[in-house]
Amino acid sequence: MMRRQTNHALVAGCLVVLAALLGSALLSSRNTPEAVPSGAAGADSLVVVGAGGLGPGDLDPSRTPALWALLRDGSSAALNVTSVHATTCPVDGWLTLSAGGRAGLPDAGRPGAGAPTGTDSCGPLPAVAGGSVQGWAAIEQAAADRAYDAVPGTLAATLDAQGQCISAIGPGAALAAAMPRTGSVAHHQAFDGATLTTGLATCRTTFVDVGSIGSADPTGSAGSFRAAQVAAVDARVAQVVAAAPSGADLLVAGLSDDGGAAGLRLVVAAGPRFGPGALYSPSTRQSGLVQLEDVTATIVRHAGGTVPTTIGGSPLRRAPAANSSVALAGRRQADLVDLDLSSRAVQPVVEPFFVGWGLLMVLALAGLGLMGWRGLGTDQHRRSARSGVRDGLVVASAVPAATFLANLVPWWRSGRPPLALVALVVVWAGVMGAIALRGPWRRATLGPAAAIAVMTFLVLAADIVTGSRLQLSSLLGLNPIVGGRFYGFGNVSFALFTAATFLAAIAVAGRLRSSAGPRAAAAAVSLIGLLAVLIDAAPIWGADAGGPPALIPGIALLVLAVLGVRVTWRRALVLIGATVGAVLVIALADWLRPPASRSHLGSFVQTVIDGNGRDIVTRKLVQNLDTLTQTTLFAYLVPLVLLLTAWVCLRPDSRLARPLRPLFTDVDCLRQGLAALTLTLVVGLFLNDTGVAIPPVAWALAFPLVISATLRVGELRSRDGRALTRAERRHG
Repeated sequence: MMRRQTNHALVAGCLVVLAALLGSALLSSRNTPEAVPSGAAGADSLVVVGAGGLGPGDLDPSRTPALWALLRDGSSAALNVTSVHATTCPVDGWLTLSAGGRAGLPDAGRPGAGAPTGTDSCGPLPAVAGGSVQGWAAIEQAAADRAYDAVPGTLAATLDAQGQCISAIGPGAALAAAMPRTGSVAHHQAFDGATLTTGLATCRTTFVDVGSIGSADPTGSAGSFRAAQVAAVDARVAQVVAAAPSGADLLVAGLSDDGGAAGLRLVVAAGPRFGPGALYSPSTRQSGLVQLEDVTATIVRHAGGTVPTTIGGSPLRRAPAANSSVALAGRRQADLVDLDLSSRAVQPVVEPFFVGWGLLMVLALAGLGLMGWRGLGTDQHRRSARSGVRDGLVVASAVPAATFLANLVPWWRSGRPPLALVALVVVWAGVMGAIALRGPWRRATLGPAAAIAVMTFLVLAADIVTGSRLQLSSLLGLNPIVGGRFYGFGNVSFALFTAATFLAAIAVAGRLRSSAGPRAAAAAVSLIGLLAVLIDAAPIWGADAGGPPALIPGIALLVLAVLGVRVTWRRALVLIGATVGAVLVIALADWLRPPASRSHLGSFVQTVIDGNGRDIVTRKLVQNLDTLTQTTLFAYLVPLVLLLTAWVCLRPDSRLARPLRPLFTDVDCLRQGLAALTLTLVVGLFLNDTGVAIPPVAWALAFPLVISATLRVGELRSRDGRALTRAERRHG
């Protein structure tokens, strides 16, 4: 009987996992990226064209022939241009290109600051007078006052140290070519078709500002105003292509937003080093998705130089296409448009969806409590309501995993993307809930909860090991526009993965401890924990710097509890030492990889070697403290709830723990497992940027399942008017 139930569980759980694996594999399928060769002394030149606001959807074979030819014959990607403001103005984009990190004008001095979204709130670019950018000192001071460690002028200084000059054509180009401290630009001219050929031949690296595309439409003529701007940019690009030196590479980047809502822009590279295909960067690990700092690194590498560690991006690589046909170019463009559409469409849905989701759970529990307190309805009605809330909480706990599975279907292409997205989440949550509530494990107190936890664990693990494509533009995942992270485990996905890991480990430990003994249960928990740490920490998968030091002590605490070993101060110190040692081994192994392939841990080791480790640690601690104390009132509740949870787990005889006593008695290791999970959440809170988000997301999975199990144990205890033994429940 037990073996048959186990087989059924494996089959049902694997159905969801197989769907995630197949969909994620299809989404992440790509050719192996090849490095774009760097130039040597006397090699061909590079012309970098900045066209603010240019997006993937702006290109068309008939309306933008010059840009379309570059897309067809070259490599392309959606470009994240996120800088220091909610929307990136041209000045921010050019300065970020110059610094290789997020930079921009001072907040107070930003032209058009406070203007409504959709208007031309950016204002003019700084003028160039006397061979220098005006207001350069204020630009550098603004960068120094921000937490991004960006230094405007880094690009020019790097090329100058190699004995190379930079030409700048147009006002924005001067910002990218300006030297640090002085803001001087050695070779600058206005965009003039008559002198364009001379300007492009002056230096090996040339920046050209062909103007920007704005969303504001003073004519009220719908899309025709934007179309006219795009056509004007295309005409200037055609001029640059015609005047560029023979054999030069050309890189066109929409390096800023269009004055409206933030979005992904377009980057296209064509020439001897860039054949048809998709651009790829190790900094994003996503084919067809790169960031503006990668363009800075590419310029340095193209010139034959070594990319300094102060530049946040990585040199672009190319995933080759079969040929340069119009059909394949159209498919590549469609993929880029999909990225932009999905990342834009998901943003306005996030807050109302999760507010509504949370309110539904609160209202259901409040209604159930009111019926019990007031004695409303008949006993049959109260039992039905209790059963409905119990099962509803199980389905609700499937919502986080369902938000990732929703991306298996291109919901953003529908006529009403928000409605399609919500509908898909509801469908997937219903499928997972049905598996959890209808499988043979439903008879066990923690059976449905364990099923949801296992499915959540497997969905996230499958996505991580196949490229993190389901996380992109999902309600709880990584938004390419924000650009904080493009792959691996962010804080939200780590929190869900952690909660699922502990709930699954608790269920396995409780089952094995009574049937096979503590050692077998401890071995199973260790295996689950090792797998979770491996997925989370591996540079090629989770690449999570703050996850392993939080996961390891929590898993170790649960293993000790399963074995019945009491935690003493000496054992606690040994556990801390082992955690630090394990993290150091992982970090050093990552650091031994090539610089372009390192994850956050390996990069941090290099930072420590360079002498900047203390500054980074201090800054992260300050950011965490600011997030905890200077955001919303709800942030203050996170430490309070952690303390209350710890108290319930450590003091099961307290009045606060009274509602959970039957569950603690019925489910072996549950109390110890929740204590171990709480320890992991506390460590994760303090070790991660914006770590205040980790506990609430983990609770969104754990608390509904625990409450549902509490309602379930009450029903099991009262079945047929008598208490049932564990053996009776196990055999139905």
